[in-house]
Amino acid sequence: MKRRDFVKTGITSTLGIGAGLTILNNPASVRAVAANEKINMALIGCGGRGAQLLHGFDYGGIRVTGFQEFDDVNILYCCDPQKARAERSAERANAKYAADMRTIFDDKGVDAVICALPDHWHALPVILACQAGKDVFTEKPAAHNAWEGQKMVEAARKYKRIVQHGTQNRSAPYNIEAKKFIEEGKLGTIHLCRVFNQKQQMHAGKIKNGEPVPEGFDWNTWLGAAPVRPYFSTIHTVLWHELWDFSSGDLVNDGVHQIDLARWLIGKEFPKSVYATGGRFTDLDGDGETADTLIATFEFDDIIMTAEQTLYTDYVLKIDAVVRQTDMFPYWMQCATRIEIYGTKGMMMVGRHGGGWQVFVRPSNRQPVVAAEMHGRFPDVEHKRNFLDCIKTREVPNAEIETGHRSTLLVHYSTISYRLGSEKLMIDKGDGTILNNPDAAKFWKREYRAPYAVPEEV
Repeated sequence: MKRRDFVKTGITSTLGIGAGLTILNNPASVRAVAANEKINMALIGCGGRGAQLLHGFDYGGIRVTGFQEFDDVNILYCCDPQKARAERSAERANAKYAADMRTIFDDKGVDAVICALPDHWHALPVILACQAGKDVFTEKPAAHNAWEGQKMVEAARKYKRIVQHGTQNRSAPYNIEAKKFIEEGKLGTIHLCRVFNQKQQMHAGKIKNGEPVPEGFDWNTWLGAAPVRPYFSTIHTVLWHELWDFSSGDLVNDGVHQIDLARWLIGKEFPKSVYATGGRFTDLDGDGETADTLIATFEFDDIIMTAEQTLYTDYVLKIDAVVRQTDMFPYWMQCATRIEIYGTKGMMMVGRHGGGWQVFVRPSNRQPVVAAEMHGRFPDVEHKRNFLDCIKTREVPNAEIETGHRSTLLVHYSTISYRLGSEKLMIDKGDGTILNNPDAAKFWKREYRAPYAVPEEV
């Protein structure tokens, strides 16, 4: 097999969400949104994160604005496989309930779509929305697998759509200043960057043989491209993060936030090699599949970046709401989502989503010396505002889908290496494909269950 051929292997896809679905005949933009007009939006995925994006939420005493609360936004539809959940969101937003997402794509009055579904359901709605002339805000990670991410980028380019990836760190003023600090050479030459994803993971334990499907829950649609399996409540509430059919574990589902931020700060695209080792050492009697302990090493020409994950460490804490919304820094040693950047002039510690940053230089009298610092704020609202502004200006958003795809690829590489028995992968630095490794083909792209396949030609 030629070195690039493996990314083209797999079954032939047939486009579809349900019987009779076809690509819309008119892929052109439904209409241009003028600067003084309202943007008509629809939400697909009304669960925890979807509800936060749409309605906003209270965070540490601070109100975080949702899309429906912006003055220049109208919400037209809410769609979710769980009817009651979608109807609740629709009622709150004074919108319509859509039982089928195709209703949204077919409505020429919809300008933009929010995709807040589980990982395995990101690619297809984004592609269909692009084909229908809609702009898209899609949650992280970009896609369930590397091939899907490629297709999402292709669709955004072909149909000239604004597609914002939900990695908010790129819209945070403190992170923009951190990047400027590094680019101005104030940290010196960087050769090592360490990224952490540490917490206590909730485990669902054993998956039972099945339960009655709740009334109004379209379980078959929720499964999507994944193989059919009996309904069990913890699969769609907790365990899906730990099953290969739906995700690649917490490093891709949550850790991609700090991996994306780190990659952006150090200014790197594709690595030249990736190696990952780890295992599932806790919840041994459960049915989870993904690693709870993992170290991935990404080798660039002049920088080594690692991603280190532990999912059994309840004493390592995510940055809390008070720190994210005030002039405080986390206790870095036990900060679950920290980034450590080692330059020749100092070490920068960075926290995601409002953690701020500090630069430490040589201690004095055994006490830390901070050479520079900046507090942070949770950038959720800024990221939404950037998306809305780009819909009107057609400028490239802060976390455009290709940047999100490339960051998600780093986790896909590490997952593939881990699943191949910790095999070192060599990467083409030009296009991100894996070199000379046909065994990686089965992990680059999944097999699809009809009629939920991502199309080969977008």
